[in-house]
Amino acid sequence: MLVVNAIVFFVTANLYRLAGRFGKYDAGVCAAFCLLFLAGNIRPALRDRKIPSKRLRICSQGSDLLLLFCVSTAASALYLLSGIGQLFSGEMKVWLLHLLNIFLVEAVVFWNGIVRVYLTSGQLALKWRLLGVICGFIPVINLAVLYHIIKITGREAKLEGEKLLLDEKRKEQRVCATKYPILLVHGVFFRDFKYLNYWGRIPAELEKNGATIFYGNHQSADSVEGSARELAERIRQITEETGCGKLNIIAHSKGGLDCRYALSELGIADRTASLTTINTPHRGCLFADYLLEKIPENIQERAAETYNRTLKILGDEEPDFMKAVRDLTESACMERNRYIKDAEGVYYQSVGSRCNRAVNGRFPLNFTYYLVKYFGGENDGLVSVKSFPWGENFRLMTVKGRRGLSHGDMIDLNRENIPEFDVREFYVSLAADLKQKGF
Repeated sequence: MLVVNAIVFFVTANLYRLAGRFGKYDAGVCAAFCLLFLAGNIRPALRDRKIPSKRLRICSQGSDLLLLFCVSTAASALYLLSGIGQLFSGEMKVWLLHLLNIFLVEAVVFWNGIVRVYLTSGQLALKWRLLGVICGFIPVINLAVLYHIIKITGREAKLEGEKLLLDEKRKEQRVCATKYPILLVHGVFFRDFKYLNYWGRIPAELEKNGATIFYGNHQSADSVEGSARELAERIRQITEETGCGKLNIIAHSKGGLDCRYALSELGIADRTASLTTINTPHRGCLFADYLLEKIPENIQERAAETYNRTLKILGDEEPDFMKAVRDLTESACMERNRYIKDAEGVYYQSVGSRCNRAVNGRFPLNFTYYLVKYFGGENDGLVSVKSFPWGENFRLMTVKGRRGLSHGDMIDLNRENIPEFDVREFYVSLAADLKQKGF
């Protein structure tokens, strides 16, 4: 249907000249093509009918319309140039009317498409939206930007549509319905309640597939011991109120250190079935030692005061920026590792990821990538790969090419669809594996 509409759009855009070439204008034929043009603008392709989401169908249609705009505009431009001799043979008015016809028709197609994708796309980043506005009238550059917009939105509609169909197909299987509920534990400087929940689309995906989800609900920054005490109390609260007996903990970044401390030192091992750490610096971050040594204390204190004051406004009771940072250093982590032992009866496993280039870490990880690489080699933009492994099983995640997977990618921080890695499906596989193991 896209090919048919491409032809219809081309003919409609060039109707004035095409009809004139036959010596007369057939009102019936012109009306028929105008109706076909209108229909094509409403439904540019039939493939979107399979997408079980109105938003995604509109996004898919917008992407298709932009693609049709590119094809029909290119063909119309060539056809217009083929008749440029009219400008010098006394038929300038005919050529200009032909140009006006093309401009009006293609403008309808373009704005119909761009409005649809701008209003419905969840993957079209602010950067591309702004570039689309700023570069819209800059030749060549506008085509490059439009290409990326079509690519992003078209891929989004296809991937998200397939995702919805997959979830519907396996709904009855409840692949994530683990024996014990799942507790998601966030890392440092973020929260999972009120304003700053960074788990993205992951919890909803797990719940769609049968999982029962709880959150740590602890404040954003504190020492490992302080955060562990909050988490231990939270775990006791959940297990007592629900009667579930135990929990499967999935902890990101510093959250993994907090949970290991809580399990070994605060008496909640009997309430925990498994601990899965995601991108956790079990052996610390050597670059944190370096920064604490090099940055003057007065600057550290000012940064800490600003952070603590801001997070108190957002709901944290007693945030402590400096305690959190100091407990992430290599020296602090190695010291804890000497006396914190894995709790008996709890299944420990770990996951880490690797950035292949600094630029893909997103701000500010694109800056810290080189610093971490200098001190610890391959990393996720924040933590060295060597620091990740802990427990009976370890998996290192990345993707081919120049991108890789950053510290934030592993918890869907940017809500971004990454080629070759669906973070939601990754967590579904984690939960399904825990279910299979009897947890």
